[in-house]
Amino acid sequence: MKSHTSGSSSSEKPDIDFVVRDQGTIWLFTPLTPAALQFLSDHIREDAQYFGPSLAVEHRYVYDLLIGLRERGFKTVKA
Repeated sequence: MKSHTSGSSSSEKPDIDFVVRDQGTIWLFTPLTPAALQFLSDHIREDAQYFGPSLAVEHRYVYDLLIGLRERGFKTVKA
């Protein structure tokens, strides 16, 4: 049986940083962590398109963005 301690360490990183949704020609990248929000602020142009809290990405750029996120240690999940 796996033991569980209540509370969580502030150094623990959540399992998922971005939820990624395929909407056809546009994919939505929704940041879930402060680090993910900071990444978007630091690396995505100010004139980028957002749909609510999600970054809207043309399908031709999705692969490169996913690779860049992985290289920086971010975890994504497709919804």
